[in-house]
Amino acid sequence: MYLELPGKLKALQTMSRQMANEMLRPISRKYDLAEHAYPKELDTIAAMLDGMNDGSGNAIGADSTRKEKSSDGSVKNGGNMTAVVGIQEMCWGDVGLLLTLPRQGLGNAAIAAVANDEQRARYGNKWAAMAITEPGFGSDSAAVSTTAKQDGDYYVLNGEKIFVTAGERADIVVVWATLDKSLGRAAIKSFAVEKGTPGMQVMRLEKKLGVKASDTAAINFTDCRVHKSNLLGNPEIDVKKGFGGVMETFDNTRPLVAAMAVGLAKASLDRTRELLAEHLQLSYDQPTATLSQIQATFYQMEAEWEAARLLTIRAAWMADNGQPNSKEASVAKAKAGRTCNAITLKCVELCSSLGYSETEMLEKWSRDSKILDIFEGTQQIQQLIVARRLLGKSSSELK
Repeated sequence: MYLELPGKLKALQTMSRQMANEMLRPISRKYDLAEHAYPKELDTIAAMLDGMNDGSGNAIGADSTRKEKSSDGSVKNGGNMTAVVGIQEMCWGDVGLLLTLPRQGLGNAAIAAVANDEQRARYGNKWAAMAITEPGFGSDSAAVSTTAKQDGDYYVLNGEKIFVTAGERADIVVVWATLDKSLGRAAIKSFAVEKGTPGMQVMRLEKKLGVKASDTAAINFTDCRVHKSNLLGNPEIDVKKGFGGVMETFDNTRPLVAAMAVGLAKASLDRTRELLAEHLQLSYDQPTATLSQIQATFYQMEAEWEAARLLTIRAAWMADNGQPNSKEASVAKAKAGRTCNAITLKCVELCSSLGYSETEMLEKWSRDSKILDIFEGTQQIQQLIVARRLLGKSSSELK
């Protein structure tokens, strides 16, 4: 197998790393200390990304994940792979800042995954957040209790959503709601609710352990009316298909979160190597039995990181090629989230007082890493999904 990135993606990788190093890293600590302050510097980066997306087609953010196929059915551009490569490098700079980049929200990936052509065109230049979690559940997305009742040409939404990334700043919130609770998972649909719609109210912004540059909102929906054209994808309830339609969103977004974790873990590895340069002499042809403890630890972290990176690339490649990737997306997200958290904490430990001090970014990265193992489905949920796929069990058969 040839596992190197093709030339056009290497160019994107280089450019993304440059943006991360020169535009995100310098303001990273500033907005870690100023939680809820909007990073105005990101407007410039967002404008640059918009130009890239409209020009060459090599997008970095979540809105690039739509499959682009040529007339003969082959993959033309690989938008999922492009997004994964770009996001990995941007998160080498700062995860929180990436999460609050205008028009690059997880809701944009949801729109790219399930919206029709008219909706993609309508929301193409909008910043979209995604609202799934509620006070009564976390990773069990099938437990959605927010309701959407049809009233003529409108749906009326009622419910509460929490932990909505970019929920206050985004132009649109993609809201998961059920059309009929009695029909279970099949009745869950996603709706694009534009900022300022009567009945939608941001109740509070959360104070968090990490990714503080990104706002995280709790939002109430009280008799919130949205036009039927704002329902993303197919409005019909297909009991046989069940939850599959709306879950296609996760097949796109979980590799993106895995890429965030891969990028953050790489940042910690790179900085630890620099800080320990005098004490960490790496020689990859050295016999295992002669390794010091610190060498062995570092080699193990590098191996785990490489495994997470390759799993992430595979999940994105499958999405680009129209192959079912639910299992692979969950494998990548589970592996990358856990690996990133373990690596960032171990790097703090290896660097001792420097790792624990705000004079270095290692302590911040260790705080930022935990959310990547939680949102878009916790470690336990990903393992459950993988088990269901491997055993051929349904959600009711294996809980």
